Amino acid sequence: MPTYASLIDVEGRDVQNAQELASIWGEVHTEFEQHNAELQESYAILGEHDFLAVFEAGDREAAFKSALTLRRHGLRAQTMELLDTDNFSQLVDEV
Repeated sequence: MPTYASLIDVEGRDVQNAQELASIWGEVHTEFEQHNAELQESYAILGEHDFLAVFEAGDREAAFKSALTLRRHGLRAQTMELLDTDNFSQLVDEV
């Protein structure tokens, strides 16, 4: 399955406390599964973005639905498809 990463920002979301923000990841995980996607990893980030989510999706449509799930939870995300470096090396060899 293709792998995707979302750089996530919380700005604009009304968060009452840190526990509320931490608890959304269980909901996101469940909703991703409903879209034929699986949340592999999620990290809190120090820096320009607030979180990083790495997930696999059955196809591009599942990836879009998963990205929209983040938006539905009030999270602004930039989602990108990932290619591991071994596959990247194979592509470079073919060029």
